[in-house]
Amino acid sequence: MQFRLFSFALLVLNCMDYSHCQASRWRRSKRASYGPNPICKGCLSCSKDNGCIRCQHKLFFFLRREGMRQYGECLHSCPSGYYGLRAPDMNRCSRCRIENCDSCFSRDFCTKCKAGFYLHRGRCFEECPDGFASLEETMECVEGCEVGPWSEWGTCSRNNKTCGFKWGLETRTRQIVKKPAKDTIPCPTIAESRRCKMAVRHCPGGRRTAKTKDKRKKKKNLMERAQKQHSIFLATDRASQ
Repeated sequence: MQFRLFSFALLVLNCMDYSHCQASRWRRSKRASYGPNPICKGCLSCSKDNGCIRCQHKLFFFLRREGMRQYGECLHSCPSGYYGLRAPDMNRCSRCRIENCDSCFSRDFCTKCKAGFYLHRGRCFEECPDGFASLEETMECVEGCEVGPWSEWGTCSRNNKTCGFKWGLETRTRQIVKKPAKDTIPCPTIAESRRCKMAVRHCPGGRRTAKTKDKRKKKKNLMERAQKQHSIFLATDRASQ
């Protein structure tokens, strides 16, 4: 009976010692996996030369390059130009494949463009496509004001008259087909005018015609006066002879 009690006590002591050793081993393993180097933060396994090799479940593995050297990091969110790709084995940071993209939702869909570029349907543009207007506060392209084609040039006129002047103005217009999504977006010009030469210089029965008649009448009166004076001169000359 005493021998059995002694054996049981020895077994309990061994188990306690084993548990202590296992806990100590786990703590040593944890310290080794994180290491004193800040680059190993969040790693499940870490190399002194290559940094993180595996990351914790919720973190993203990012392979940073500095010149010829590259090393792994475990991040909560991916840096600019990358997006987080989750996978069963390990989450990774993948590069955005869209030109001039600062951050993206997936490989082919950008969510924010680099400075100086406008975002439109997951792509980045220096200028918004036709039919879209740029919002400077968000650097996005939104539906703009859509206008129809230009009409033909109208009749050349001036002061609501189509005659009586040498030069006038002719106008053409176009209609707004679709209003912009926001009132702050202006529509393009829907009317424009240009200088033109009138086809009819003098209006029939107008002021200019009256002036012409007055000139002719004055000329006729002068001719009559000249003829009358000439007749008087001839009569006087004959009388003197």
